Amino acid sequence: MGLKAAARELGRPVGEMGDPARGAGRTGALHPMAVNEAVLALLRPKPDLAQLASEPADVRAAAQTAVDASAGLGTIASYATEVALPATGTWSNPGRGGAQEDIVITAPEDGVPLLFVEIDNCFESAQVLAAKIDKYMRFGQRKVKDVDGKERPMWRTRWWSHDGRHGDQPHPPLLLVFNRIGPRNPNTVIAQLAELTERHWKGTWYEGGFHMYDGKLPIVVTGMKQLQEHGPAGAVFRRFGRPHNQTLLEAIGNPRREAHDARKQAEYAARQREHQEELRRIAAQHKAEREARRPVCASCGAQFTDERWKAIEPAGWGGPRDTHPHLCDDCRQRAITAERQAAQAGPEHQDHDQAVPEQKAGGTWLSRFRG
Repeated sequence: MGLKAAARELGRPVGEMGDPARGAGRTGALHPMAVNEAVLALLRPKPDLAQLASEPADVRAAAQTAVDASAGLGTIASYATEVALPATGTWSNPGRGGAQEDIVITAPEDGVPLLFVEIDNCFESAQVLAAKIDKYMRFGQRKVKDVDGKERPMWRTRWWSHDGRHGDQPHPPLLLVFNRIGPRNPNTVIAQLAELTERHWKGTWYEGGFHMYDGKLPIVVTGMKQLQEHGPAGAVFRRFGRPHNQTLLEAIGNPRREAHDARKQAEYAARQREHQEELRRIAAQHKAEREARRPVCASCGAQFTDERWKAIEPAGWGGPRDTHPHLCDDCRQRAITAERQAAQAGPEHQDHDQAVPEQKAGGTWLSRFRG
């Protein structure tokens, strides 16, 4: 009935809610309760202080502490428990060899598109946990045909995640939360587990100062108490192969690769800016040199416009030549107008000049005739 109530609250089919924990009555439900505690530690829900106004002061103080604490991942709808990861069979009818996931988190709005979470109460050996991780790898490597007929990793047919970069596409990360209830020392188990599963998580080193994890399984470990105290934003997560604790987002990501890419992008942007600046400098120099060559009108001293400068340039062997290449447009027009006026007035002045000698010559002939 609890599963049905949760299904109604989340708007999910009952079949997606998992199954009741087996043997809960015999074992005191240690594992299911640890799963619940991990969900709360990762979710970190915030109480509504307005509804606690009538509660005692210590209750309100505890609620205020929860409100002031760092945020968690997603909402209650971002969490699913007891999810089968079939290495064979189907989602609804998984076959042998698959894993049964304690928690699956899908919170892309918080930078965690897909995260598998396994809870260990320190009863199992490193060898048993390594066998579980083998199952995770088989599931992560399994490919099926999607609805479009293309072959994809099976998990991508159910959940969304980043495509990753070419040559660096790891499997969805796995978070192991060790709840120190059983007799085994988690530190010893973690060291043995890292050695047993190295082939699954170890990346390839690149000279840029980072690793690539193509086809690898990011494995991150933490303790339940540290998770409850600090939440996902605390530096209490250790990824196999890394020497220091990190926040959850850093541990499941590749911050060195991101920093390397950011540096390369910044260097590229700087080179682009330098190139553009050099182009602007060259363009300004060419413009200054061109202005220095710009012709000046021989009449008024004004600089030629671009159109006038272009007009006086040679147009080829058969092209027309400008009649006044040393004059600007205005002076050229005045010169042409003056030439036209002179050309029109020329015959009248010529007739007048010829008439005077004729009269003089006529007078001389008449005087000779009279004489």
